[in-house]
Amino acid sequence: MGGRDWRRLDESDVRIRPGKGTRPRSKRRPQHADAATAMVTAVDRGRWTCALESDPERIVTAMRARELGRTPVVVGDSVGIVGDVSGRADTLARIVRVDERRSVLRRTADDTDPYERVVVANAEQLLIVTALADPPPRTGFIDRCLVACYIGGLQPVLCLTKSDLASPDELLASYADLDVPAIVTRHDEDSPALAGQLRGRVTALVGHSGVGKSTLVNRLVPDAELATGVVSAVGKGRHTSVAAIALPLPGRDGWVIDTPGVRSFGLAHVTSDDIVNSFEEFAEAAEECPSGCGHLGPPADPGCMLDDVVATGAARPGRLRSLRRLLASHAGKQV
Repeated sequence: MGGRDWRRLDESDVRIRPGKGTRPRSKRRPQHADAATAMVTAVDRGRWTCALESDPERIVTAMRARELGRTPVVVGDSVGIVGDVSGRADTLARIVRVDERRSVLRRTADDTDPYERVVVANAEQLLIVTALADPPPRTGFIDRCLVACYIGGLQPVLCLTKSDLASPDELLASYADLDVPAIVTRHDEDSPALAGQLRGRVTALVGHSGVGKSTLVNRLVPDAELATGVVSAVGKGRHTSVAAIALPLPGRDGWVIDTPGVRSFGLAHVTSDDIVNSFEEFAEAAEECPSGCGHLGPPADPGCMLDDVVATGAARPGRLRSLRRLLASHAGKQV
């Protein structure tokens, strides 16, 4: 071919191109030292809306970088982004880092569901929104939210709405021994106490549909334009929020994260030991309980050592009653 005598060629005359499988693969990944830090404010079909830490007014749309694989990224996450962070329309940045979470709100669909869902990351407190009437309060739901707070590192805050329809006294009394801050509101008035509780913090809101959660958010963030639900005749609200979204409070003085209305708050990922360990005064005594003790006390658990903690004056009786109510709620039992 071309006058060349191929019979005179040796290996030095032939260029061997290595196959893809023979190329050394580096395990080094780019450090992205220049990545801008941002907070994830919304997630929608493979796109993450982020507010830059250095300029929260600038909202950037980003995708998850390939090197992150299937690393979950949720609302509230602190992330590093690179690329076009101008925030202009039709631009897209990349999320290249997810920072360690300071707190996490998790739940499962129910107590049999093995799939654990991270609802919100890095919230400082969880506002548990409960109507005093229409629909009536469900203490089991409140108890489960409290457990999720204790396990996830959030400060729980009770927000009792529709006080114009019913008195909050009985419900407040049932949670007094847990030392949970509580705020009572009504639909036709602003609440300076609530505004003060949220100021300067990142707060997630959770509640059944129809309890007035979206109405609260619309009051706190006038530009939110969230739909408000109408409670049905059977007492169950219509879902109005379909995905978690972080909204800045006026003056950028804190954030509220509105979460979808839920009908159940599963805790399949939580054990009874997790709950007991959240009550420091009882944790050590629980280790002395008989094997298999559910810590509910007699007659279910006659050898439970938690009663001794109260007997010695190291804990208030109301604290033990509250702990056992949380344990019973988690186990689906009555005490």
